[in-house]
Amino acid sequence: MFGKIKYISDNEAHVENAASVDMSGDLMNVHVIFEDTEQRVLGEVTEVNDTIIKIRFLGVFNGKRYVNGVIRKPKLSSKIRVINNEELDILMGVDSATSFLVGTSSIYNQHQVYVDINQLFANHAAIFGNTGSGKSCGVARIVQNIFSNKNMVPYNANLFIFDAYGEYKTAFRNINQINPYFSYKFITTNPQDPEDSPLRIPVHLLNLDDWSLFLQAGSHSQIPIIERTLKLARIFAKNDEVAMRYKNHLIAKALLAVLFSNQTTAHKKNEVFTIIEACSTPEFSFNTEIQGLGYTRIFSECFEIDSNGNFGESVLITEYILKHIDDSLETTPEPTDSYYTLQDFSKAMEFTLISEGFQSNQQIYDDAMLLKVRLHSTLNSKVGTFFSYPGPISMENYISSLVAVGQNKKAQIININLEDVDDTYAKVIVKIIARFIFEFAKSRKQRASIPFNLFVEEAHRYIQKDTDTFLLGYNIFDRIAKEGRKYGVLLDIITQRPVELSDTVVAQCSNFLIFKMTHPLDIEYIGKMLPNISSDVLDKQKVLQPGNCVGFGSAFKINMIVKMEMPNPSPYSNSCDVSARWRLNIQNDAMNTPVNNMTNNFQSNPINSGMPGASGRMVNPILPN
Repeated sequence: MFGKIKYISDNEAHVENAASVDMSGDLMNVHVIFEDTEQRVLGEVTEVNDTIIKIRFLGVFNGKRYVNGVIRKPKLSSKIRVINNEELDILMGVDSATSFLVGTSSIYNQHQVYVDINQLFANHAAIFGNTGSGKSCGVARIVQNIFSNKNMVPYNANLFIFDAYGEYKTAFRNINQINPYFSYKFITTNPQDPEDSPLRIPVHLLNLDDWSLFLQAGSHSQIPIIERTLKLARIFAKNDEVAMRYKNHLIAKALLAVLFSNQTTAHKKNEVFTIIEACSTPEFSFNTEIQGLGYTRIFSECFEIDSNGNFGESVLITEYILKHIDDSLETTPEPTDSYYTLQDFSKAMEFTLISEGFQSNQQIYDDAMLLKVRLHSTLNSKVGTFFSYPGPISMENYISSLVAVGQNKKAQIININLEDVDDTYAKVIVKIIARFIFEFAKSRKQRASIPFNLFVEEAHRYIQKDTDTFLLGYNIFDRIAKEGRKYGVLLDIITQRPVELSDTVVAQCSNFLIFKMTHPLDIEYIGKMLPNISSDVLDKQKVLQPGNCVGFGSAFKINMIVKMEMPNPSPYSNSCDVSARWRLNIQNDAMNTPVNNMTNNFQSNPINSGMPGASGRMVNPILPN
């Protein structure tokens, strides 16, 4: 089969082809051993012609251990043979308490591929592939294999799956049938089943950076506005005497600024009433009674304009306003344990907008109004319900609540479904929860004592080259990619468009499962971002069948093509069966005509549209003409 070594270069050997014509075609991608008295060098057949077989060097076997890379090339006199089963077992791993099954080798059909759990899940990983290439099924199969491993019960696993389409529920909902100690939790923005948990995020745990993302801040001038709003929301949440005095102080300063402005009296009146309408307290409302010398006036009456064009009670109202100004309140410490709602934050923003400094600068005021519009829009939309939490909770207890199932039981798989949330807010939700988990993991006394694996489906929607670093100084996914490993927070990014991902995150991934990809920009990007990837791997993945992937990285001894079994049960990610949906189920029944079938189909799947008739007018297929 293999003749003499004709030529050896830095990374490959040219060997005489002694195989028959029929056998030569079976040699491609086969692994061979260059063996002499001193070493065993592993190679892979990369090219076969009538006379020469080209074999690329991969690594060296040292006893029962394999090491990537070849420092000393094999001798010209080395014996060449096909790799044996013992050596294949070393390359493809063995079933053990610290490993799990990934799939079978596409080259060696009888050999299963096992990877070490730590090598794969204690490092960041990436799963790339075109739509329909098998990414979701591959992820589901891997997770199912982990929990089906008889050598280990991963009770303390915390696999968070950010699910863009709600497709993993069918794959994992019955995980407890494998072991009653296993649990699956489905957290969703659109609960349908009794066991579904509605997504709720406590806004009082959001920090300045979270609020900047939530309100889509686009300039540095908006950060102080959000920062002051956050401070006021926390102070006002106490609802004590200090909070009330602080509110009155802010209103009084805003009113005083209006009264001493150079605007017309009528304009001043409008400004005053606008402030009171937006921010009112018992001391400052339209019906508040103000005591004069021997008489009282209603607040609104004090701003009636007399015949001279002045406020009739300007002295009275000015004295009343001045009584409520207390500059010492500006140094009130910001509470760290306040519970407030989205509505409370909105109210605090109203007080922020009347604060001195924001109204006097038109650009800052415009920026503030943009934040206000976004906040009110969210507050009055379905998204606002996702950020409503019934009561105060600490960060630690909130993370615990995400994994809790029933009484004294935890979920190992936490599936967060975001299928009915638009990309803008879905990205915000994923980033906020990711930061919560990262901060929780960093706060552990024993570092990395509670590992979290974050599977981000359709990662190109969330892990992007955002402006976060420009605005906030960091991007949470970049930070997790660079620092998360030491704290036990690991990313598993799943995408069909790697070119749209953050370069920092991709560069920090240690393992890759690449399914079929055809877009030239994505292929070029992978080649540039991963300098250790060979052109051979890039060429292989272009022609992969669905369910097959090229696995390489720290978890794999060598780059290998892995064929994964279909998950059982499968995720809800199958392509639409168009022919079945188009086909009419016509039976031998006189009443079961094509028209009746169409009518029945529309009645069971109503579509609010008409069909053009022969005359050009629209005909409803459900109703008779």
